[in-house]
Amino acid sequence: MHDPLTASPALEFLHDVGTRIAAADPVHEVLDLIVEFISDLVNCDSCFIYVLEGSDLVLRASKNAHLEVVDRLRMYIGQGITGWVAEHRQAVVLERHASHDSRFRQFTELPEDNFEALLSIPVVSRGRVVSVINVQHKEPHTFESREVKVISMIGHLVGAAIEMARLENEVIELSDKLAVRKIIERAKGIIQSQYGITEEEAYSTIKRQARSRRKSMKEIAEAILMTNDMKRTQKPTSDDELAS
Repeated sequence: MHDPLTASPALEFLHDVGTRIAAADPVHEVLDLIVEFISDLVNCDSCFIYVLEGSDLVLRASKNAHLEVVDRLRMYIGQGITGWVAEHRQAVVLERHASHDSRFRQFTELPEDNFEALLSIPVVSRGRVVSVINVQHKEPHTFESREVKVISMIGHLVGAAIEMARLENEVIELSDKLAVRKIIERAKGIIQSQYGITEEEAYSTIKRQARSRRKSMKEIAEAILMTNDMKRTQKPTSDDELAS
């Protein structure tokens, strides 16, 4: 007898994930879809997805809104329960007093740290951990073996999808960094030409302005380019000079 929670809805979910990957959707959309499916499946109070990036696990998706920590909260492999799961490639099941576990580490930004029950599952793709999925309940909760198996199965099936989405995100971020670098390079050239200073001095000038104005170097560079363009468009042409 087929379980409706693991038959048709699961196939539809996997189809949606595959479609989003094929369309090169942003990593957050893929991860949010996974969080939504797992949350509906086990009716949990919290679901986090940490993605391994370099040597750090980065919080990339959450059932509950955490705009201030998603994409910012990092932990190293072996740190806390999540880090332990990534290091040992073993699931951790804590049905109560999760914060009392010897591996637990407090993150003050997350109220979920005070939740009672925690299920932490490693997501493995091609023999390496690529992510960790955490499911939490505010009150003590008995995780049935079926729940653990289903979430583990989901992790196994979407591991490659998470890795592909992460790589796609890295490509986008690299492209953005190159675009910013080009803007800063152009701004440096303008400053060098106007003030007769070296490339290093021009870079330091932009950096100093960004720090004092509490803006990014990209914003300062864009302002320099805009000011330069305005000066060029306002400069009278030879025809204008003749007409006057």
